[in-house]
Amino acid sequence: MAERLTKENTVADSNDGFQKLEEKLLRLLELFRRTQEEKRALKEELDTLKANSKDGAKRFEALERELQVLRREREDVRVRVERILQQIDILTKTDAGG
Repeated sequence: MAERLTKENTVADSNDGFQKLEEKLLRLLELFRRTQEEKRALKEELDTLKANSKDGAKRFEALERELQVLRREREDVRVRVERILQQIDILTKTDAGG
């Protein structure tokens, strides 16, 4: 009889061990699934940030080129205004002297 109880206890302990192992595996699988979902979400966010970064860099380069063009145009206008002022100066000196 004692031998039978020992076998039953061993079987019960074995079942408890398997049940605990199964619970641990289920928790592990759930954790793995959540981790995979988070990884997927982070990858999507990273891809979006990379795309935005590239767009921002392109926009920055375009604005830099536009700024260079505007600076050249400003310099051209400055030179023209100086020439016009010189011509006006010459004309006013001629009128005053004439």
